[in-house]
Amino acid sequence: MAQFERDLIRERTNAGLQAARARGRKGGRPSKLREKDRARIRELYRGGTLSVREIAKQYGVARNTIYSSIK
Repeated sequence: MAQFERDLIRERTNAGLQAARARGRKGGRPSKLREKDRARIRELYRGGTLSVREIAKQYGVARNTIYSSIK
C-alpha cells in the first residue's frame, strides 16, 4: 500500500513539474550572476590583477561561484 501511495505522489509531482515547464517556469535557485557579470569575472581572472577572493568579495558571491564562472 505504501508503495502505491509513493507512486501516486511521484506521478503527481512529475505532472506538476511538466505543467510548470509548459508555462515557462524553471525550477531551482536563480543565478546570482548575469552573463555579463560572468564575462567580466573571466576578464578580471585572466588579467591577473585581482585574486579570486577579491573578485568574489566584489560580486558578493562565494569563491566556488567564481571558479564555476571561469570554467
